[in-house]
Amino acid sequence: MDDQLDPGDLYWRAVDPYWDEVSIYDGAAVLGRDLAQIPPGSANLLCAHWCQSEVRNGGFHQFFYNSTGVLAPEAVAGFYAIGMPTCAWLIEEAMKFFGDPYPRERQSRIEVLKPYDIQDPDQEDPFGSLDDRFYEVVDSENGGFLSAADQYAAGLTA
Repeated sequence: MDDQLDPGDLYWRAVDPYWDEVSIYDGAAVLGRDLAQIPPGSANLLCAHWCQSEVRNGGFHQFFYNSTGVLAPEAVAGFYAIGMPTCAWLIEEAMKFFGDPYPRERQSRIEVLKPYDIQDPDQEDPFGSLDDRFYEVVDSENGGFLSAADQYAAGLTA
């Protein structure tokens, strides 16, 4: 790898050209259409990036509550692709909270999450233990997210 690159730079080069080309705001059909228009490797990185970014910022509750939750299945695929199967499995476990099939529409996920106001100190976060495990694993599995994503991106350009 180029000595001038910071961790994460290589994978970001594969994501950045498509950042504004993929909508997470218009439902699963539009997301699927948009992802189909970009290289599969970039799609894997983009979905894994969005997921880890949201979960690191506010846990699985935030990821599923926000529009990004639409791409949970694609995030699972992205984490498997970059060699982070434990992260992928943790997302799959968190998705089970919503039942089968997983609800792609944001309003459906919000309805399921309504009874779990994580701002209430007396309310237990249903994803608390999964959050803790994800935070630990995303920084360690396969060298951590930045390293795994960069390694994967290097294979895309090789």
